[in-house]
Amino acid sequence: QSFLLFLDTRFSDIELREEEGIPTEEFLESCYAIVPVLDKLGPTVFAPVKMDFVGNIKKINQKFITNKEEFDTLQKIVLHEVNAGVAQVRNSATEALLWLKRGLKFLKGFLTEVKNGEKNIQTAL
Repeated sequence: QSFLLFLDTRFSDIELREEEGIPTEEFLESCYAIVPVLDKLGPTVFAPVKMDFVGNIKKINQKFITNKEEFDTLQKIVLHEVNAGVAQVRNSATEALLWLKRGLKFLKGFLTEVKNGEKNIQTAL
């Protein structure tokens, strides 16, 4: 638990932009900061989660770096892909964001179980 306190970049530090939404760069930095945590939790058990997590971060980042000004928020990326008709296409940034959200929710649930005293990793998972 204590190693979570030392994360340089936290989701709670991200300042939402009024009307515009979640800043892409800060969100991706916070996601990348979680990757070493997955290694500490269990490099073998969490290997598939880590691979999925990193893959989805990279897909969103690839979209972001094509036009950092235009895609400065996650909402702008999603709206762009919806308008272009590619939001539901495999490997889209929108799909990656959906799976990344699911991964974060799973990780939060797991860590909550551990925090609440669950010692058995399989049970917590």
